[in-house]
Amino acid sequence: MRARRICAAAVFLAALALAGAPSRAQAPAWPQRAVKFIIPFGPGAGADIGARLFADRLSRRWGQTVVVENRPGADGIVAITAFVNANDDHTLLFAATGSFTVHPFQIEKLPYEPRDLNPIARVSNTVLVVAVPQALGVGTLAELVALARAQPGKLNTALVPGITELVFTGFLKGQGLDMAKIPYRDIVQAGTDVAEGRVQVLMSSLALVQPHLQSGKVKLLAVTSHEPVATLPGIPTVGAAGYPALELEGLVGLFGPRDMPADLRERIAADARAVAAEDPEIKARLAATGQVVNPGTAAEFAKAVDDQRAQVATIAQQIGMKPR
Repeated sequence: MRARRICAAAVFLAALALAGAPSRAQAPAWPQRAVKFIIPFGPGAGADIGARLFADRLSRRWGQTVVVENRPGADGIVAITAFVNANDDHTLLFAATGSFTVHPFQIEKLPYEPRDLNPIARVSNTVLVVAVPQALGVGTLAELVALARAQPGKLNTALVPGITELVFTGFLKGQGLDMAKIPYRDIVQAGTDVAEGRVQVLMSSLALVQPHLQSGKVKLLAVTSHEPVATLPGIPTVGAAGYPALELEGLVGLFGPRDMPADLRERIAADARAVAAEDPEIKARLAATGQVVNPGTAAEFAKAVDDQRAQVATIAQQIGMKPR
């Protein structure tokens, strides 16, 4: 009798387990329709090329169309506003974190909140460099610092508005250096001016100076990433060169709406990692635009974004900038 009772209880528990299994195992299907990537850059930009490569590969994996929509303008605000207003888990933002981590210190009334940008997956790192004219005769960051210290106010620097300008300004203040800042409407012109010696220092994406490296008119002093860049052998990191204050990661990745579930974010991140691992063309194509494929988990990307926001806040305080 006791054996029959135990057996009946076991059958009952097994039935409960089977009844509950489908509801736990079946996550909502995603995507259920076309997916859109909104990017804050124009066609042909490095991030645009990356977005289109991943859109194509993910479309094949998901069995749904992935559309890339270019929304440049207002230092990323146009694209971010369009993304936030969509409020749709099938509309994602494909952006460089430098497009928005400085916004609280630049823009008085932001049309979005930081938590509206929910990190999904780091996709790549834009290679950022410190470059000088070859004719300047400077071979290292230490030599550049020494020259600037010996000639206060005589060297010109062109900076991409935004996070690179903030980081370089913090570096100058920390070192007690005085350089004249040259404003540009079109930062592409700055690459030419460095090559011709009209500007002595440029901190920017590698892509901006790549043509002038090939002509031999520009020299790279360092990369700003924490790790060396394999495609630039012999070029030290700013940390290894002795100036960690210049360290800056050019993070590029996908963001979802604030209420996107964690399991969906991780699922999309896993798919991004998978297509990057399976397709060597992505690595080669992005390397040609000055990027390094560097996919990661949603948690890793969220931490990297938080770290960059903290870095920006620290530098802003150092140079006397306050949240607007």
